[in-house]
Amino acid sequence: MKVILLERVAKLGQMGDVVDVKAGYARNFLLPQNKGLTASAANIASFEARKAQLEANNLETKKEAEDMASRLGGQQFIVIRQASDAGYLYGSVTTRDAAEAATADGFSVDRKQVILQAPIKELGLHTVTVRLHPEVDAEVVLNVARSTEEAELQASGKSIQELAAEEEAAADFEIAELFDDIGAAASEDDDAPAAVESTEDQSEES
Repeated sequence: MKVILLERVAKLGQMGDVVDVKAGYARNFLLPQNKGLTASAANIASFEARKAQLEANNLETKKEAEDMASRLGGQQFIVIRQASDAGYLYGSVTTRDAAEAATADGFSVDRKQVILQAPIKELGLHTVTVRLHPEVDAEVVLNVARSTEEAELQASGKSIQELAAEEEAAADFEIAELFDDIGAAASEDDDAPAAVESTEDQSEES
């Protein structure tokens, strides 16, 4: 099915290009989202008549998108989720979660603008693309953690594996200290009878 594009579509073409696509892709995506028109003679003529206005509108929205990209790009948003000790989430972080996290920090982002290359199913820092305009993308980082404290540690550069290793080392240290205390107490108990016996011997001699 031939379609004339009303805006740039990634991996397909630029505004004004007539492309050949599958009918389902055109009917389910390009046409309902006003990204294209069936390439009939009437529609092509209509596009040519409106081309200057469409290009002007595109340029204006592109500038707005670039302005937002300059503010949004590089931002880090915290997403709190439950996960196992190994760092695997009970579920996954979705495009909706990403959009809501960005919006909560004052950026107007729709879930349809968020592009996930693969489902996020682990704790850690994950780079995500936000498509603000057909020609403008911004990259943000989702800091997926079990708590804000853990998120802060991850932001400082520590992985969930390093955090787990530190916690294990701290626990081992506490256990070792506990045994040292028990050992010291036992040693004191062993010394106590000897001291008493020595006192009794001195008493008898006198």
